[in-house]
Amino acid sequence: MNIGDKAPELLGHDENGKEIRLSDFKGRKLVLYFYPKDLTSGCTAEACSLRDNYERLQAEGYEVLGVSVDDDKSHRKFIEKHQLPFSLIADVDHKLVETFGVWGEKSMYGRKYFGTLRTTFIIDEEGKIAKVYQPKQIKTKTHGEQVLSD
Repeated sequence: MNIGDKAPELLGHDENGKEIRLSDFKGRKLVLYFYPKDLTSGCTAEACSLRDNYERLQAEGYEVLGVSVDDDKSHRKFIEKHQLPFSLIADVDHKLVETFGVWGEKSMYGRKYFGTLRTTFIIDEEGKIAKVYQPKQIKTKTHGEQVLSD
């Protein structure tokens, strides 16, 4: 997905199995952030930065929605442990990460593997991609402030 593209209507299911659609956010901007794994240090820092800035984001017309390939049970634990005020999509079938082009090859300690590339899409009130934060651009500890300052 690139700037100007229309985001898909069906986004997936949240931590409670509820279907999440793009039209649920009509008239608001959406921070759709993809992250590798629940309860890991970088992903926790990013989620907590968005949590800590959630009221300011909402005041600026944004909603926040996280996506990882973890299951709903893992998402519920993550939300509960860190009091996240927004939903997380359980993309266990990899449909959304592949649609948005954020499933790719990664490497750690010389080992190559496939996983979610940390990426954030800002979707405008009309459902189009307005901005994309690529993996190297995202500052996990201050991502909420980063979104607000752009």
